[in-house]
Amino acid sequence: MVKKDFPLFTLERILKKAGAERISLSAAEELRTLLLEITDKIAKDAIALATHAKRTTVKKEDIKLAIR
Repeated sequence: MVKKDFPLFTLERILKKAGAERISLSAAEELRTLLLEITDKIAKDAIALATHAKRTTVKKEDIKLAIR
């Protein structure tokens, strides 16, 4: 996982938009770790769905199905 590609500033902004007044560095880091794990699993499932459909392109529908 490449954590540098997912800046903590973005997560802090999301948390503040959700209503948090203050966010600890450890909370933002944990959220980043969890989100990267979740998105990694979704991406792998979507790739498997596209491959099963004999496609090399992952489509929006693959992502939607992978989330289910």
